[in-house]
Amino acid sequence: MAETSLPPARILGIESSCDETAAAVIENGRFLLSSVVASQIDLHAAYGGVFPEVASRQHIKTIYGVVDQTLQQAHIGLGDVDAIAVTRGPGLAGSLVVGLNMAKGIALAGNVPLVGVNHLEGHIYSAWVTKPDGKEPPPAPKFPLMALLVSGGHSELYVMEKHIQYTRLGGTLDDAAGEAFDKVARLLGLAYPGGPSIEKASKEGDPQAFHFPRARLEGTWDFSFSGLKTAVLRLVRKFEEEGKPIPVADMAASFQAAVVDVLVEKTLYAAEEYSAKEILVAGGVSANKALREAFLSKSKLKVNIPPLSLCTDNAAMIATAGYYRFVNGTRDPLDLDALPNWLLV
Repeated sequence: MAETSLPPARILGIESSCDETAAAVIENGRFLLSSVVASQIDLHAAYGGVFPEVASRQHIKTIYGVVDQTLQQAHIGLGDVDAIAVTRGPGLAGSLVVGLNMAKGIALAGNVPLVGVNHLEGHIYSAWVTKPDGKEPPPAPKFPLMALLVSGGHSELYVMEKHIQYTRLGGTLDDAAGEAFDKVARLLGLAYPGGPSIEKASKEGDPQAFHFPRARLEGTWDFSFSGLKTAVLRLVRKFEEEGKPIPVADMAASFQAAVVDVLVEKTLYAAEEYSAKEILVAGGVSANKALREAFLSKSKLKVNIPPLSLCTDNAAMIATAGYYRFVNGTRDPLDLDALPNWLLV
C-alpha cells in the first residue's frame, strides 16, 4: 500500500474511549480539516482519576454537539463523508458504547460505511496528521518502524512492518507509565492529571537527587513501574515519619527521570534489534518534554512524535487510522461491539 497510490477519501472520526469526547474530519489519510475535543478533566479531578459512570454520562451529553461542531468547522455535511471511523476499544465499556452508537446512527442514516478502530492504532497514526495549510506534510513512514505507545493505560512496544500491520513485542506488567505518573502525583500532593503536574514540578527539581529503581526486565520487552511507584511511596513515608518537608520538586524530577530512562533505553534497544528505520513515540505521555528531548537527543534514527495537540486522546488519530483501514477494504457491521480490552495485534 504505497502512499502515492492511495485513493482519496474523507473520514469522520469519533473517539470516546475514556474521558474525552472527540470528533474530527481527515482527508486522504493525512490532512486535518477539523478537530473538536471536549475534555472532562475538571469533572474527574475530585476523584483523582476517571470515574467511569460520570465519563459515560458526560459523553452522552456532549457527543451530538461535538460531532455537529466538527462538521461545521470542516464546512461539510454528512453527505460529504466517505466513511465513519470510531474507536471500538480498548477503553471504558460505557464510554466506548456512546461513541459506537453515535457512529452507528450516522452510518445507518447516511448509508455510510462503518470502520471500527483500535485506540492504540489511532495513537500510532497521530504522528502523520497535518493541516492543509500549504506546508509540507510529515514524510510518509519508513517501514519497519518501532512504535512506543505510552499513556495512562498502556506502555507497549510494537514493530510496525507496514500500514495497519503490527507485531506486539511487550507491554506493561503492572502500572502503565501514565498511571504511575498519576499515582505518584497523588503521593506528592500534586494535581490530577499527574503527568503535567509532575512535569511542572520537575522543572524546579534535581533529577539526580534520588536514585529510584529502573526495572529493565532484561531479556524481555516488557515494562514495570510498580516498584518505582512503591519506592516513591516509601520515601514519602520516611520524610513524613521524620517530620521533614517532602522535597516535591526533587522527587518529581527523579521519578520522571527513572521513567524516561527505561522507556528510551528499551525502545532504542528494540529498534536496533529489529532493524527499524524509524522510531515513533505516541500516547498521552509522549507530551512529556523530558521524554521527547531524551528520544530526540539519544536516537540515531528519525523519531516521529505527534504535536502536543494530538498526543492526548483525539478523533483525528481515529479518522486517520480509519482511513488506512477503509482503503484496505475494512467495512464493519452495524452490530459492532465494544472491546474494552482489545489488544493491537
